[in-house]
This record gives sequence, C-alpha cells and structure tokens, in this order.
Amino acid sequence: MSAKLVIQKFSFPFTCGARLSEQELTQNGHIQVKALTLHEHQEDPILGKPSPSTAREPPAHDENQVQENLNPPPGPDATAVQVKACQDVVLSRQSVFEKLTAESEDQRPVAKRQLSSESAARTITVVKKSTVRKEAEEQRHLKPRAQLGQRVPPFAATAGKRRRRKDLFTNSDVFHRVDSHVIRAGAELKEKCVYDVKVIVQRITQGARNELERLRAIWVWLCHNIEYDVSGYLGHTDKVSSPEEVIATGRGVCCSYSNLCAEMCRQMGIECHEVPGYSKGIGYRQGQSLKNVKSDHLWNAVLLGGQWFLLDACWGAGRVDMEHESFVKRFDDFYFLTDPEEFIDSHFPDEEKWQLLDLPITREEFERRVFKTSAFFTMGLRLIQPHHCHIVTDDGEANVSLGFSRPVTFTYEITQHQDLLHSGASEQKESCNSSYGLLTVSHRSMKLQLLPPASGEYDVKVFARPESATTPLLWVCSFTVECPTPRAMEEIPENPFLSWGLQPTAGSQGIAGSSQGSDVTEVEDGTFELMLKTSRPLMVLCELVHPQMESAVAKRCLATQIQPNALTCHALCPLRGFYRLSVFVRDYDKTEVKFQNAANFLLHCKGKVIGQDELFPPNLASACGPGTRTSEAGLSKFSHVTALVSTQHGKCNITFHNQRDLELHTVLSRVENKTTAIPLSRYLFCTYTDYKVTVSVSLPDAGVYRLGLYARLTPGDDFNPMCDFVLRNSCDQPGLPFPCVYSAWRKGCVLFEPRMGLLEPLSWVRFRVRVPGAKKVSVVGETRTDLKLNKSRVWEGEVSSGSGLQQLKLAAALGESNDMAVLMTFDIKQSEGEV
Repeated sequence: MSAKLVIQKFSFPFTCGARLSEQELTQNGHIQVKALTLHEHQEDPILGKPSPSTAREPPAHDENQVQENLNPPPGPDATAVQVKACQDVVLSRQSVFEKLTAESEDQRPVAKRQLSSESAARTITVVKKSTVRKEAEEQRHLKPRAQLGQRVPPFAATAGKRRRRKDLFTNSDVFHRVDSHVIRAGAELKEKCVYDVKVIVQRITQGARNELERLRAIWVWLCHNIEYDVSGYLGHTDKVSSPEEVIATGRGVCCSYSNLCAEMCRQMGIECHEVPGYSKGIGYRQGQSLKNVKSDHLWNAVLLGGQWFLLDACWGAGRVDMEHESFVKRFDDFYFLTDPEEFIDSHFPDEEKWQLLDLPITREEFERRVFKTSAFFTMGLRLIQPHHCHIVTDDGEANVSLGFSRPVTFTYEITQHQDLLHSGASEQKESCNSSYGLLTVSHRSMKLQLLPPASGEYDVKVFARPESATTPLLWVCSFTVECPTPRAMEEIPENPFLSWGLQPTAGSQGIAGSSQGSDVTEVEDGTFELMLKTSRPLMVLCELVHPQMESAVAKRCLATQIQPNALTCHALCPLRGFYRLSVFVRDYDKTEVKFQNAANFLLHCKGKVIGQDELFPPNLASACGPGTRTSEAGLSKFSHVTALVSTQHGKCNITFHNQRDLELHTVLSRVENKTTAIPLSRYLFCTYTDYKVTVSVSLPDAGVYRLGLYARLTPGDDFNPMCDFVLRNSCDQPGLPFPCVYSAWRKGCVLFEPRMGLLEPLSWVRFRVRVPGAKKVSVVGETRTDLKLNKSRVWEGEVSSGSGLQQLKLAAALGESNDMAVLMTFDIKQSEGEV
C-alpha cells in the first residue's frame, strides 16, 4: 500500500495526525513532516468532557531533551529521529490513542483495515519541519512553565491566558451530588472510627467522575470534618501533628489542613503542594509591618490541566471567635480554587511565584491592601476608594466608597481602634450607631462619609447583604481611620434604616424619583418640602427625628399629601441641628401590607427655626390636600391643590366640584388650649350650587388651623375623612363668624347678604338670599319682615336689628307646607352692660 493511502486513512484526531500530498513524499520513501495539530475534540482530563486542548506541557528539566529530539541530525535518518521525538510525546496518551483507534476501526471499510501497525506508527508520528522550528524558537523565549508556582497554560489555544475559577465551574451547585456524598460518607467513617487516609480518600471520592470532582471531595471533607484547634493555637493544649491524629481528634491548625490536603491529593494522583506565607487571619493587626516577621500560615496549590490553582481548607472550614476562644464552623466555598487576584488580598506567600499573578505585588503593598472577606467577592463588590486600609481624615472627614452590580444593603460600624483585625462581630443586624457617619447608596455605588467624634484612631467595618436577603448583614471589608483633628459637629440622629437618600428598593416600591438627593440638606427658614414621584398610587407615612425633640412635638412637624403620581411631605424644624426624615410606603389599595422604609433624608437647620405656636395643628390626617382619596370620591377641580393655605386677611374660599353629589361635612380646629367665645364651627360656611361647593373660612385670630373635609360615601354610613387643609393666618385683625346654619339650608341656597353672623344693634341690615322652591322667605326679629322675590329669583329686603334683641332668624316656607322652617340665625352684638 502506498504511503499516501496510509497517511489518508490514519490521520488520527491526535497530536501528530497529518495529511501528506504526493509531492511531500521523497523519492527514497521517507515521509517529510507536514503538520503538528490538535484535534478539537480531545477529552479534558479535569472536567471529563471534550474541549480544545493539548497535553500538559513538559517540565522544565525535560526541555533540553525534548529540544534535542526535535532537532534531528542531517542525513537520511533525519525522519526516523523526528518520528522518535513525536512518539515520545504520543506514547504518554497511549490510552487515548487506543480508544480513538477502536472508534476509527468501526468507521473504515474492511479492506482498508489491513494496514500494518508499522504503517500506523509511521503515520501518527508525522511532524512538520516548520512547526518544529517555530516551537523550538518559542521554547527559547518562554520560562520553564511546569516548575512549582509558575503558570502552566493548559491549552496551546489559550497560551498566556489564565483560566479562572468560573471557567472550571459556573457555581458550586454543580458539586451538589459530590458534596452530599462526601458529607454522608464522612459521617459514616467518623462513626466507624476510620482514620486511615487512604481508606477515607477512596471512600469519599467514589463516584467522582474527573480530577476536579475528586479534588472537590477532598476539600469538602476537610472543611466538614476538621475544626480549627483554637486551644492548641493559643498554647492551652498540645497541637496534634500526624494526619491520623488530626483525623481522629477532628482538630488541627493550618498546617494540619494543608498537610492532610496534600496527602489526600497524593493518594488520588493530584499534584498538590503546601504554600507557606502570611495571612490576614487571627492574630493579624491591620496595617502591621511583616518585615522580619516569620510567616504564620499554610495553604495549598494544586495542578489542574497544566495550571496551578489555590485553595485553603482552613479558611473554608469556618472562623475563629477570639473573644470566646472558640471555633465557629461555617463552610466557606470561596476558598476553593480562589482566583489569585482575590486570594492575594488575604494570603501572601513566602515565594513570589506562588502569587500566580502576572504582576506580583510586594510585601509592603500586601500590608497596605484593604482586607476583604469572602463575602465581599461573592456579593460582587468592588473597591472604589480608598486604595489602602489606613485613612487619615481631611478636615475631620474620611470617605469610603464601594461599587456593586446587583442591589446590596449596607451598614457600618465605627469603634475605637483595637489591635486585632478579627475582633468584634462578623455580622450586623438591621441597625448600627450612625452618629459618626453618613452612608448613602445610589444606583451602583455606596458612599460612606466618616466623621470621627474626637482625635484618635478608629476601626471601621463595612457590612452588606444582597438586597433581597433577610439574613444578617455580613462583614465585607475593614479600614483604620486616623483623625488628627475632629470636625466640630452637632449630634446626628441614629438611622436604623442603614443608609441616606432613596433606598435601593425604592424603585420596586413605586418611587420613581425624589426632589432631594442623599447629601445633607440645609433647611432655610425652618421649613422643608420633599416631593417623591411615584410610578403607581402609594400610601405614605413619615417620621421626623431630632436628638432633643419629643415625639409629640415631632408629630406636629409633618404634613403629607398623597396624590396618584406623587407624594409630598412638609416638615417643620423647631430646633437647630440635624434631623432624620424617614419615608415609609405601601401600595395604596393593599391595606393588609406593612409600610416599608423607602427613603431617609438628613436635614440640617442652623438658621431660623419654627416657633411652637407655628407648628401644624394636632391630629392632622395622613392625607392633606387634594389627592388620591378625594379623586376616588369624585371630588375634583380644587381651587387649592396643595395642603398648605396661607392668608394675610384672615379669610379664604376653597372651592371644588362634587360630581357624585355626596353629603359633605367640614370641621375647623386648632390647638386645644386656644378657645374662642364663639364655636369654631361658626367660622365656616358652605355653599352648594349644582356640583360646585364653596367652603368659606373666616378665622378669629392669627395662627394655624386645620380644615377637615368629610364625605358620606354611602347613605346611612358614617362620614369618611377626605383630606385636611392647613390654614396659616397671619392677620391680627379678628374675623367675624358666619350665621349659624340649620338643616333646612340645603343645596342651591345662596346667602349674598349679610355674610357675617354678628350684626350691629339698632341698624338696618340688607338681606339678599336665594332659596330654591321657597314660597315665602322672612326675617323674624321684634317683628317679622317678609322679603320680596326679584327678577333674579333672589329674596331681598331691609330689616331692622332692633334694640335689645339677641338674634334674627331667617326662615322660609318650603314645599307645599306653609310652616316656616329656620334656615339660619344671626347674632346681634350686645352693648356694654347688657347681660
């Protein structure tokens, strides 16, 4: 059979597969080199699935030997030498070759399966001279890549690009089957007192389908079955050393984890090394110099697919509570095959090569780096500022800023400096002492403005959790703050809702925008107005807090208006200093749902303040001014669209349309300790014409009043509150009361004259009134005076107020009855000395 046929039928999907043309066959029958290629379906030994890869590159100490084999001596035997070089590469994958050979046998015609093994061997060892020269040239410019701690690119196609943890597995859920088996098997082995490393490894790796799953089984077993020996670390007891002792006692220090991990990997044929170095674990002092300090930690590096990865089973098993000198078991998956760029923030190896970084950092840089916990990375946080862990205040202020890609809730803790980094709590509940800082969260970042109360050094811990989580907030990073000179500050009220400005959840709660940002707002003239745009109808409650203000006073400092597409809050500041204004919302029609915090604003009042007699009247309704509730009731076209109404003359008219012809009721009130000789109800007068309603107000003196509007939505039911108006009167001249109205005064009745209900004695008073359907209208005093109906359907006439009378009555004969019904009464001023 010709060499051409042999080459065509044995072009294996393997390293040395090739195709030759007739011109590439020499006259003496020797095969010239053609190509050195990789088949795109080679099986990945780590994951056990096809991937574009090459075999692991040779160790550096074999490089010269390989180079010699790839450079044959001149002469007719050159091809044979080249063939021998490729055979050395291929034989390491003999098992894969046999598998592929068996598959190819079934695919070829029977007549073409008669090729000798010698022909097959010749075919698969073909290499291309140009390729050999090119690879030899590349080898001279590359560092030996299989030495310990140096990156070994697993695939020629991705040479120079390091595979990350996410390239091996998307998330830890893919190991659920392996992890569950290991936890069960570990419990069974412990119950049977099995302490032999080889037996344990064989048992826990049963069912593992590839090298990655076998390594995962080992690491999970270590994290779940060995606890950190706090007592041994502190010197209270002897440390255990041998693997069997560690397994039997179930405790050990960092070297116990790393030794056992290396031994278990050796049993499985996984190349694993122990890496000594420094860590920012227990005993570490933030920012301390490690110069002339002996390294204190051990972890592991494993070789997977020709590339080194890092892992730390000691940190993956839990954490040490130094306050109680105990170990807290908490499985932390982050330290399994951690990416070097993240590992270096807490682990610094003695040998630079084990950083596995393209650009290694110095020990001094490691000391300055901000400490980040595993939660920092698992939440997808990134550090914006500062770049180092130690901050010196500028004008008494220090700033920290973090970025995030998914919504996150933050809080922080600032305390007097302590020596150890891992002191204090690693979790936070819902609130913290926020008197020394301002935390604001925007769409994609968090800003923390720190304001230490006195000179000195402080520890700052930042806590976070995913927005949708209900678990405690986790410690994510730490800083030290040095404050040479504090800023003179007034006390900031505590914020139990973690941040200032709109909450990250505000959008989902229906808040579309805010008139205020997250920065401190300076309040002018003691008054503040907040407007929130909404994407759907909401109900709102507000809370105003000042460190020295009583809650009863605080309630009189707020008035809220609820509209279908907006929420407005009016706040008053009766004291100087800082205030917290918190906003709580829920969907308008979901009465069973609890109010949720949507925003918190920090207000600062340093100028004019509001006097106690200028506060809002007590018992204001939650809905002030026209809004969602009045619209639903059919009350519309209000003359005053805001909740606050000011008058300089002591009078005002509020008009609106009553489209559903509801029965209405109005109430005027003010502070309880202020009383008048005439009831406040006499200072209101309502007129109904068609669908238009006019509420006339005449205020007895200067001050702040509440005008309440009520409607009976269903006949026979009670009156329901529609809205309140806050009336602020700056006129010192007392207003006169209106007539006292009776039930016969109904829709369509209009009083033109006299409008006031207090008449001068011994005077003639002109009456003009419209009473629909009346047959007779009279004014009754000392005598009865009948009014005349003019062409405009208005009853009018002149009436004497008499002498010594107390009242004039306006009456009318309505309907078919001739009986006179009282419409209203007018009081007559009494002269001095009269009783």
